Amino acid sequence: MSASRFGLALCCAATACLASFSARAEPTGYPLTIENCGQPVTFAAAPKRAVALGQNSAEIMLLLGLEDRMAATAFWPTNVLPDLAAANDKVKLLTVEFPKLESVLAEQPDFVAASLTTLLGPDSKVAKRDDFEQLGIPTYLSPSACATSQDTGDGYGSRAQLWSMDLLYQEIGELSQIFDVADRGEALIADFKAREAALRETFQDDPDLTFLFWFSSPSPADDAYLGGGNGPSGYIADLLGGSNAIKTEAEWPTLGWEGIIAARPAVIVVAELDRNRWELDKAENKIAFLTSDPSVSQMDAVREGRILTMNGAAMNPSIRTIYGAEELARQLEALKTPQ
Repeated sequence: MSASRFGLALCCAATACLASFSARAEPTGYPLTIENCGQPVTFAAAPKRAVALGQNSAEIMLLLGLEDRMAATAFWPTNVLPDLAAANDKVKLLTVEFPKLESVLAEQPDFVAASLTTLLGPDSKVAKRDDFEQLGIPTYLSPSACATSQDTGDGYGSRAQLWSMDLLYQEIGELSQIFDVADRGEALIADFKAREAALRETFQDDPDLTFLFWFSSPSPADDAYLGGGNGPSGYIADLLGGSNAIKTEAEWPTLGWEGIIAARPAVIVVAELDRNRWELDKAENKIAFLTSDPSVSQMDAVREGRILTMNGAAMNPSIRTIYGAEELARQLEALKTPQ
């Protein structure tokens, strides 16, 4: 199957196409008040110096053509989408890891949006929403992050329900309203919905198709960080007709290799990360371990070559999730093709 099948209307993800989208949405009226994660947030005007904490928040803004209104970004597990690289080069990068609150405030932001509760939540490593709101800076937390229950003690929470793109569409719609570019938001949502529908149409349900999503590990001796059963990884598995071999509701469960072997996944998905935190951030290092470890190498998925590679950002609830599903779709089709 050609790659183009999984990239319907990709041009509509480009800023120029979004700007010329024919359907005109109503302009935003200010002051604008929206409810975000159970609390009202008011905007007196469209932000001009936004700070995006987390790759998804940043890439949504860039897809909406807002680079000229972004003061800075932080926390990038992987590189920006290639089509957004030129726009992203115009925006200051604070750090690819967790930034300090002082570095964020130094940019004099008039708006702060975050992808994860660890970036803007009760136990955040960066700041709490009150820290900004006391300074008169409105904040926005991704609805996908709000939908987690903070009961796991690891900062990432758990999901009782399978994540869906509906939460992402809500986020795109609300951010585009905040910045008064609702027409661009509608175009972007339409593009993602078309791509999602194409994948749903292509892959039929297969009860034997189970996926294990390995994000990373500090070392081969440590437990692996995996994509949880109801998170974006579970959504990708469902979209491709399968299911997540890891059933836990925790967003980012850790599991030792004995437990992973016992899960008996039909396919192992290894994440490619561009950060330089651990050696096993790299997909090639994960694959080297899987194929050389005396016990792990005996898993059916490894022996039969069912190891797929996906950009690690797709395992976070983000615009990259659909890109990751498309990556895996192409590789699954290749597995079906006789060599």
